[in-house]
Amino acid sequence: MLQKLNGKKIIGIDIGGTHITAAQINMNDRCVVEGSGCTNVVKTNGVSAEIIDVWVQTIKQVINHLDKKEVLLGISMPRPFDYENGISKIKGMNKYDALYNMDIRHMLSKELEIMPSNILFRNDAESFLHGEVNCGAAMNKKNAFGITLGTGLGSAVSECGFIHDANLGSAPFKRGIAEDYLSTRWFLKRYYELTGENIPDVKTLVEDNSKRYYTQIIFNEFKLNLADFLWPVILKYKPEIVVIGGNIARASALFLNQLQALLNLRDLQVILRRTALWEEAAMIGVAYYWKDVAAEKIISLTSKSFTDY
Repeated sequence: MLQKLNGKKIIGIDIGGTHITAAQINMNDRCVVEGSGCTNVVKTNGVSAEIIDVWVQTIKQVINHLDKKEVLLGISMPRPFDYENGISKIKGMNKYDALYNMDIRHMLSKELEIMPSNILFRNDAESFLHGEVNCGAAMNKKNAFGITLGTGLGSAVSECGFIHDANLGSAPFKRGIAEDYLSTRWFLKRYYELTGENIPDVKTLVEDNSKRYYTQIIFNEFKLNLADFLWPVILKYKPEIVVIGGNIARASALFLNQLQALLNLRDLQVILRRTALWEEAAMIGVAYYWKDVAAEKIISLTSKSFTDY
């Protein structure tokens, strides 16, 4: 089955901290098939049945008119997750705790009537960067680094086309880990420290004009945090470009140019770009992972056949 992808309908699925988006991917044109997408909000602190039901209903919207035997699902998932076996390891992250240790692959297989072998999972940051390198902001770049800024901090590296998870969200940073300073929870915490008020999300901070004074203070601090985080990363991996995605990237007008200036002052010759594809990046990236898996399967089978002689 894996040796031939021609004729298969590959569905890219992006599961984030607050949403799920699914769409059919045109592998030849490297894009989402127009009109095939579906997005829904997920109550990530809900019970497992509630979360899975939203996922299933979203995916059904995309595949119900297709031959299920020809459908391949590629699912972009945040870590921690057992990607090979399809088992959630997310716990204590303020999202998807109810799915801890659940076999997501077989659960979806049963609900969607798709063979378990036709469902694969990939790290969300890897998927995001693969999409951007393949047909987005990092096209034609030999080396690239990608970060997703949202409910968590995702990071991935592309070196000569080989893309891997950098897993820097949990790396030591300042008085904690990087994700403590470069995710939605930092913005909400910092706003509360300055005002004594709670806000639900970064979008509220950005769009409420009455909060403009605090918005400027917080984003000034954020760009310094991000510069401090990126400095050693750029020195280590030497990317030509850093692509920034995730919901916080939607407020890039408040920090991206200033961040570029800060990195330039530190003699770091790198281009900063906001994602060109948004949610489509992860869906395209995880869909193309099927090609990698197919290639590995072919190599494995070929090696075995030579050994058998």
